[in-house]
Amino acid sequence: MNHQVLIYSADWCGDCRRAKSWMRANGVPFTEIDVEHDDAERDRAVELAGGRKNIPVVVLPGGDVLVEPTNAELANALGLSVA
Repeated sequence: MNHQVLIYSADWCGDCRRAKSWMRANGVPFTEIDVEHDDAERDRAVELAGGRKNIPVVVLPGGDVLVEPTNAELANALGLSVA
């Protein structure tokens, strides 16, 4: 099992930048997967998101998936306070 957060994102995505910035500010380690330049990873993100093409797609250590989460949703899912 993966114990780190995965985030499927793209550089041009404002919500992706916000989510990554929030995780950095809150000390949440994550691995970024660039869906803009990798078709297989883009397809995987769509699959994880239940067919939605929205990003970011955040995979939590327990396997839960969040699609375009707000900072509050990230905090709640990770058991942290909103910063």
